[in-house]
Amino acid sequence: MEQNKRQFFRRPVLVGILFVCSLGVNAGEKEELLKLRYTTTNLINQLVKQGVLTQELADQMIKQAESDAEVKVQQMAEQDKVEPGVVRVPYVPEFVRDQIRQQVRAELREDVVSDVLTEAKTKQWGVPNALPDWTRRFKLYGDMRLRFEHDHFADANFDNPIVSSSTSVNDYLGINKNNGFGSSSGLLNINKDRDRFRARIRMGVKAKITQGLDADVRVSTGNINDPVSTNQTLGNTGQRFEYAIDRAYLRYKDLDSDAYNWLTAWGGRIPNPFKSTNLMFDKDLSFEGFATKFKFNMASTDDLFGQEDQRKTLYLTLGAFPLEEFELSSKDKWLVAGQVGAEWELTNQDRLSLAVAYYNYLNTEARAAELGDNAHACSNRDDDRDASIPEYVQQGNSIAPVCYAAVNSIATPQQFGLASEFEILNILASYDFAMFAPIHVKLTGEYAKNFGFDRDDIAGRVNSSQVFNNPDLEDRTTAWQVRLDVGWPTTLLPGRWNAHVAYKYIESDAVLDAFTDSDFHLGGTNAEGWVIGGKYGLMENTWMSARWLSTDQIEGPNVGIDVLLIDFNTKF
Repeated sequence: MEQNKRQFFRRPVLVGILFVCSLGVNAGEKEELLKLRYTTTNLINQLVKQGVLTQELADQMIKQAESDAEVKVQQMAEQDKVEPGVVRVPYVPEFVRDQIRQQVRAELREDVVSDVLTEAKTKQWGVPNALPDWTRRFKLYGDMRLRFEHDHFADANFDNPIVSSSTSVNDYLGINKNNGFGSSSGLLNINKDRDRFRARIRMGVKAKITQGLDADVRVSTGNINDPVSTNQTLGNTGQRFEYAIDRAYLRYKDLDSDAYNWLTAWGGRIPNPFKSTNLMFDKDLSFEGFATKFKFNMASTDDLFGQEDQRKTLYLTLGAFPLEEFELSSKDKWLVAGQVGAEWELTNQDRLSLAVAYYNYLNTEARAAELGDNAHACSNRDDDRDASIPEYVQQGNSIAPVCYAAVNSIATPQQFGLASEFEILNILASYDFAMFAPIHVKLTGEYAKNFGFDRDDIAGRVNSSQVFNNPDLEDRTTAWQVRLDVGWPTTLLPGRWNAHVAYKYIESDAVLDAFTDSDFHLGGTNAEGWVIGGKYGLMENTWMSARWLSTDQIEGPNVGIDVLLIDFNTKF
């Protein structure tokens, strides 16, 4: 039945083909007629072979088509008898012309598409390999921050005397750079409020070298002699911003058979490899040296699901970082450190994190000559003594003279170093509550203790009667903080927010003041106080943030400092 239907519909089609072919034939086109006849006959024979037509039906169709064509040719021959000079154009029906037009368009489209695809494959249009290989190895990134900063000093702050006194709040970095006291530049401002507009711009490029190995180079604004701040203060009479290389390192990652990142190694000027807060290290601080992190998956590996479960991780981080290198002294300064930690994601999706670290600073303590001879004079060269003068300090650590100058026949200290050694134990724990997801509630606690402080050791190296910031050599070596965060983990999308409140307490010699937070108490140690802040996403990768830091000095004269920071941030 189905075959009969196909025959019913195809018969008039074939007859129509022969009829159309005959329209353009006149008595003088016999060769073309024979070609069309054989083509049509072969076409019908192929349909017979495919089982579309029976042989009997095909013979009938051919005979009928030949008969119809002969009649039509005779009719056209009579019509073609025209007067000389008249040109007769065969008529092609509109539906035939439409079919021809559509067929030509379809065939042309296929040819063009085929040519375009061939060209695209040859020249790699719109595919990952379209660009040269080296261009796919690089990724640009950066961020920009505009800041308003207001520094308010308490009315109860004492008037900072311009004398070389242990009760003064001295700028020991400036004193060392200027080779002694003698001007107001030797004191820190604790009385005059200050407003500043500041900017921070950081731009970097990451490069994939080979599987597992990549490079990262970043430049940033800021004073190149300040390791803990990348801020550029506006208002320099049109002078251009300072720019310097902030990071430049290689990083290697290795995966085990379960695609678990068990090893990461860095070398160069690297980001902080340790889990820490700004109690220990300012967020803008980069480390120069080498570090390695080993990670171990503590989940069960008895089955496939256990192998993929990375919610329980134990890690060990080791690092060695040269702080200052000297040509003529063997007392190079180093930081060697190790940290062990663990992270758990509990069954209710809460997260617990715990880390214990030990930071040992080598050769950072002051070494002074005896006062009984002329060796103590700053003008006399002593390579080991000079190497003990720190290249950078903020404020708060116990400070001891390393050399003197005769002022009115009195030996007056002129350059200073750190009185204490620093061997710091740091414990950090946090708990992230998931009950309010996607809003996070995170509680963080941290404790630091400097076991390097030794009164007898200090007395054996420096004149203990002239230790500044801690004249009684008291053991002030403890720091801690608690912090509560509420909100979205990030504010990179509009409408997302988070807020935090923290209380921080840092005694004079608990941590190295050079590397701790540069905003809390305007940098350094010997301070306690509150921090309140929040962020709000304005649009994609753009957010506003504000912080209020209210601090007081712990030991010594009263120094209260409140700092307001309002930032406009972008990331790209």
